Amino acid sequence: MSAAVLFGSFVVLLMLTVPIGYAIGISSLIAIYYFSDIPLMIIAQKCITGVDSFPLLAIPFFMLAGNLMSSGGIAKRLVNFFDALIGHVTGGLGMVTIVVCMFFAAISGSAVATVSAVGAFMIPQMVAHGYNKAFCAALTAAAGTIGVIIPPSIPFVIYGVVSGTSITDMFTAGFLPGILMGVALMIVCYLVSKKNGYRGKEHASSPKEIWAAFREAVWAILSPVIILGGIYSGFFTPTEAAVVSVVYSFVVGVFVYRELDVKGAYQSFRDAIVVNGATTFMVGFSTVFAAFLTMAQIPRMIADAILGFTSNGILILLIINLLLIIVGMFIDNIPATIILTPILLPICQGVGMHPVTFGIMLTMNLAIGFCSPPYGINLFVATAISDVPLEAIVKQIAKPLMALILVLLAVTYVPFLTTMFIQ
Repeated sequence: MSAAVLFGSFVVLLMLTVPIGYAIGISSLIAIYYFSDIPLMIIAQKCITGVDSFPLLAIPFFMLAGNLMSSGGIAKRLVNFFDALIGHVTGGLGMVTIVVCMFFAAISGSAVATVSAVGAFMIPQMVAHGYNKAFCAALTAAAGTIGVIIPPSIPFVIYGVVSGTSITDMFTAGFLPGILMGVALMIVCYLVSKKNGYRGKEHASSPKEIWAAFREAVWAILSPVIILGGIYSGFFTPTEAAVVSVVYSFVVGVFVYRELDVKGAYQSFRDAIVVNGATTFMVGFSTVFAAFLTMAQIPRMIADAILGFTSNGILILLIINLLLIIVGMFIDNIPATIILTPILLPICQGVGMHPVTFGIMLTMNLAIGFCSPPYGINLFVATAISDVPLEAIVKQIAKPLMALILVLLAVTYVPFLTTMFIQ
């Protein structure tokens, strides 16, 4: 009954369009009040202890770094460089969009930021070259999911804090799945472009033009190298890397590219503060929600229910994947990670899955939910920046979505893809 009230009230509040942070907090309050003798003061205590974490400081700094890099001209120069490299092949501009999303993912750590920053540049360019506008928006929405897989990744930080898994291991393991997602989307882009006649530039760029574009983009390309190289070498922690990325992006935007002015810097800080405020609010109440789940032994009951349905490990992982994609359509990645990790991680470990592999699988599922109709947040962002009706984008998202799901299944059932680079 406690589980039914906890999840039922949460779903009802979401259906009433109550903001997700409030929905999590209110449903936790109801369950604690009626189904336990725990003092309600625990809500405030858990909210404070839930956000009192050094690794969580990485989140606002990575958000700020992504904003500064977008305002400071880094995204634009990445577009120009990759356009010079592959813009002339069939579907070249679409592939440029995907590759830039992969690079921007290694800067911002956010799916929404990736779609917004890259889509604003690339969708108009693709449309000008004859691409279907709805396909452009759908491709950008799908490519934006890579933003939370290729490190640094904000959801990886959250998962590492909640599960006790090494954040550095999560960052290391995320590279190959992120690259595979990008390659899968490029194959789809090529096939669709070949069928519909979406051509690239008339002529390939000359070596001189490529070199000039590279010289312009070199500071942007160095950003993930410096940040991730510092983490993997042990020179600084993921949280310290986030601070380094802020300083680097500010210096490059102001003194190298000279496009980051006072107005742009103010807007970048303001956006990061607003988003981080909402994120911290959700993290605090999600910690309360997860704490009640544990105290009421709800994870064990859910595990028993799933294992009672089947003991086949392959089928169990398939059921969990389906559940996570559905959850990802409706709930933000961060609270979903905090709430679902204590429920599902023991089940997956029970069928032999490594905690790092589960973290990648969890994040990929929730990210795919971002671009899954009808409520994926990337779809709404793509609609806003492209001015294409949601219904038109949904019609074009099926093929990119299937490509991402195939990569997800490979990651789920081939552990080597996520554990090959970790000890």
